[in-house]
Amino acid sequence: MGAYPRGLQRWVQTLVNKEVQELVLVNRPWPRDMPLPAELLAAATLTRLFLGFWKFPDTSALPRGGGAAAFPNLRELVLSAMDIDSRDLDFLLDGSPALEKLGIQGRISNKGIRLRLVGQRLRCVQLHVSAVESIAVVDAPRLERLFLSGSRMREGSFIRLKIGNAPKLSLLGYLEPGTHMLEIGNSVINFAGTSSNLRSMAPSVKVLGLHVRFGVQNDVKMLPAFLKCFPNVETLHIMV
Repeated sequence: MGAYPRGLQRWVQTLVNKEVQELVLVNRPWPRDMPLPAELLAAATLTRLFLGFWKFPDTSALPRGGGAAAFPNLRELVLSAMDIDSRDLDFLLDGSPALEKLGIQGRISNKGIRLRLVGQRLRCVQLHVSAVESIAVVDAPRLERLFLSGSRMREGSFIRLKIGNAPKLSLLGYLEPGTHMLEIGNSVINFAGTSSNLRSMAPSVKVLGLHVRFGVQNDVKMLPAFLKCFPNVETLHIMV
């Protein structure tokens, strides 16, 4: 791919012209920083998209908001081992108003990302072994499942998880005391296991997953504070 950038652009443009609906586009073998052709951003007919091992185009000069949508029909999106900045990820998600399922696995950028979840139709989000700095569920009224696995962070830091408007969130996990700083409304669970306001809870969560290092004292201290935020849990999974 790296030796034929113009041919790749023409090929992607052909797919766009043919109004493709489902597309799996993976750059193998290397280089991992191979630029993804910006022509793909005009594929308005896409409903399912899987991207792997690309550097996402710079979207800083593209129009945002005002009802503009790069992928107005996209319902399912998976990003695997992508190099993408938070700004460009926001552009991608904001431009996918019909998105229902989002999967992110592997690296996203060397810096880590700040993931903002805003979507009237978003129902399921899964992150696996991804470098993230923060995850904010800003406005996702239909979100049912938020699954985190193998979150990566810089040494000595934490991953901030903030749950805002998500009244239908019923499955959440795996939270890691000592790795995730949890915020629900005005409630903040910090490393000492204390909260500024335990009246802020997530009563919709029925299934909760926790990854606990019982040999680490601070993790154990935080466990009761985490559990108090989810008063209606029916199924609790604990990974040791």
